[in-house]
Amino acid sequence: MKKKLLIGGGALVLLLVVFFIVRGNKSNEVADVMASVKRGPFKVEIETTGELEAKNSVKILGPSQLRDFRIWNVTIQSIVDEGTVVKKGDWIATLDRSEFQNRFNEKQIELEKANSKYVQTQLDTTLTMRQSRDELVNLKYAKEEKKIILEQSKYEPPATIKQHEIDLEKAVRAYEQALENNKIKKKQNIEKMREVSAELRKVQNEFGSMTKVMESFNVTAPEEGMVIYEKGWDGKPIKAGSQINMWEPTVATLPDLTKMMSKTYVNEVDVRKVKAGQDVQVGLDAYPDKKLTGKVIRVANVGEQRPNSDAKVFEVAVEIDGTDPSLRPSMTTSNRIVASVVDSAMFIPLECLHSQADTITYVFRKDGINTIKQEVIIGLTNSNDVVILAGLKEDDRIYLSVPPGMEEDEIALLKEMNGKRKKKEDKPEEKKEQPIKTLPTASN
Repeated sequence: MKKKLLIGGGALVLLLVVFFIVRGNKSNEVADVMASVKRGPFKVEIETTGELEAKNSVKILGPSQLRDFRIWNVTIQSIVDEGTVVKKGDWIATLDRSEFQNRFNEKQIELEKANSKYVQTQLDTTLTMRQSRDELVNLKYAKEEKKIILEQSKYEPPATIKQHEIDLEKAVRAYEQALENNKIKKKQNIEKMREVSAELRKVQNEFGSMTKVMESFNVTAPEEGMVIYEKGWDGKPIKAGSQINMWEPTVATLPDLTKMMSKTYVNEVDVRKVKAGQDVQVGLDAYPDKKLTGKVIRVANVGEQRPNSDAKVFEVAVEIDGTDPSLRPSMTTSNRIVASVVDSAMFIPLECLHSQADTITYVFRKDGINTIKQEVIIGLTNSNDVVILAGLKEDDRIYLSVPPGMEEDEIALLKEMNGKRKKKEDKPEEKKEQPIKTLPTASN
C-alpha cells in the first residue's frame, strides 16, 4: 500500500513539474511574439555600399587626335603601377602605335610626293615663262625690223610700200598677242604654284600633327600626384592590355586627396527619398573604428543597370566632411543616408503589419484577454519599423505574427469605429443604437 502511495505521489509531482515547464514555455512563447507601440525619434535611413574617389582629379589623357585619322581604339602596352606617386613629366603608360605607324608611313610617302610635285611644277613654270619671254623679245625685234624696212621703202613703188605696211601691222599684232599671252601664262603659273603650295602645306601640316601624335603614344603625367587607374564601361580598372577609345582617351587620373567623396548606388524604390543636402554616416571597411560624416551632393536623374545585376539603380555622390590623410581612392564604404527624421512618432516593428487585398493594413492588438484584428494607418518606414498614424496608441501590445485561428476574423475598421463614436455623441439616449456595419471577411 505504501509503495502504491509513493508511486502515485511521484507521478503527481512529475505531472506538476511538466505542467509548470509547459506553462513557462508557453508564456515565454507568447512574450516572444508580442511587441509594444513605442514613441520616440524615428529615422528613415537608406543603407548602401560604395567606394571612395576624389571629388576633383586631373585626367591623364592619351592622344585624342587619333579619331582625325579614323583610329577609334588603342591598346595599352604597359602602364605604371596603380598608387605610384609621380612628378610632372614622369612616364605613365605606353600605347600600341602599330596601326598608327602604318598611317604615318603612308603620310610620309604622300609628303615626298607633294614635295616632288611642287618642285616639278616650279621648274615647269620657270621654263614656260622663260620661253614666253624669249618669244616676246624675238617678236619685238621682228617688229622693229619691219618698221625700219617700211621707213626705207618710201621711194619705192606704192605696192611695195603697201606690202611693207601690212608686214609691220602683222608684226605689231603678233607682238601684242604674245604680250597678252605672256600675262595669261604668268597668271596660270602663279595659280599652279599656289595650288601645289597649298597641297604641300596641307600634307606638311598633317605630317607635323602625326609626328606630335606619334610622340604622345608615350603618356606622361601632366602634374604630380598619385596614379589611379581609370575604370572602363564594365566598371573594371583599365590596365595593360586594355583598350581606350578616342572619344574618352583617359588612361588614369591624378586625384586631389584633400577632398574625397563616396560614390554609391541607390535602388529605384528608395531613390525618391534621397535628396541633395541630406546627412550621411560613412563607414570604412579598411578602418572599422573610423566614423565619417558627409552630405549628399548629387543624385543622378537617369538610372542605370550595373554589371551582374538586373535591378536599376541611381548613382548618388556623397561628399566627405573634412580631410583625412588615411582615405584612399577605391576604399569600400558603407553609407547610411538619413532620408528623414521625425522627432516624436509612434512606431512598431514591420513584422506586425499585415494586409488584405493590398488595400487595408492591420495588426493584431491585445485588448485585455481579447485580441482585435485592428486596421491601422501607416506613415514612414525604415528597415525595421513603421510609423503608425492612426489605429493604435502608445504602449498597446501587438502580435508579431498571426495568432492561431484569427486569419479569417473581421477587421475592426477605423472609419466604423469613428462612426460609432459619433453616433454615441449625437443620438438621443432614448433611441437605440443601430448596429455597426462591417465589411465581409475574406471567407465570405
